Amino acid sequence: MDTPASHEQNADQVAYWNGPAGQRWADRQTAQDIVLGPIADLVIDRAKLKPGERVIDVGCGSGATTIAFAREVAPSGHVLGVDISGPMLERARQSAPKDLPVEFVLADATIHPFEPASFDVLASRFGVMFFADPALSFTNMRKALRPAGRLAFACWREPRENPFFMAPLMAAYKHVPKLPQMGPEDPGPFAFASEARVHRILGEAGFTGIEMEACPLLLDAAIGRGLDGAVQSAFEIGPVSRALEGQPEELRVAAAASIREALTPFAKGDAVLLPASVWIVTARAS
Repeated sequence: MDTPASHEQNADQVAYWNGPAGQRWADRQTAQDIVLGPIADLVIDRAKLKPGERVIDVGCGSGATTIAFAREVAPSGHVLGVDISGPMLERARQSAPKDLPVEFVLADATIHPFEPASFDVLASRFGVMFFADPALSFTNMRKALRPAGRLAFACWREPRENPFFMAPLMAAYKHVPKLPQMGPEDPGPFAFASEARVHRILGEAGFTGIEMEACPLLLDAAIGRGLDGAVQSAFEIGPVSRALEGQPEELRVAAAASIREALTPFAKGDAVLLPASVWIVTARAS
């Protein structure tokens, strides 16, 4: 599998997303697209995409958002999906309808030579929180935007606002050691949780009119498969899967029972509706 040229500080992320983790995400594309569909809808709404516009989808993953953006700008627009994960981009290329104006590139957006001043919108669903030097990355991406080009992306708010992640993880921690503590600015899902940090990064990168909208949600961790489905999802992807990796079978079985117990209050029929909260961030290139 090819890996992209990257900024040296992003090497760990390139290795991670081109290894078994990236393949797991690619394998779970269909489920993840259902779970995170409401957030893609928010990004599309706030980006205010119009037919004929040119869009960069940063951290496009397996392509669901790229395809959704392309439907908004078709037939005369264009969407460039950028990601560092070969396995996920392979799935994206397989999934994209041939009649949509999409293109995918395996690249690190920190250093990729985007055509200057050639795009109208920079958009992302959870693809911007993994840069080692995000101000540098956003500076490079901002140069690809036309004057007054628009930025719209979704990022997770603080862990305490997201039982979607933390409820199953806290249950697993009754049986296995905690994951290594991450600093608040380390690359990862919650790296953009701080309003002050996001404003600072985007300001340094040359964006103005920065707005952050808190959006609480209920996400179905089971995607209609009941408690068993929700537990299975926790085991397959995300922080619970990392915490349980390599653990003895008896601890995994005990963790599954505790996760099921923790999620039972959130079960509504075949759904398991866990509270989550994201920032929808919008800005303009100066």
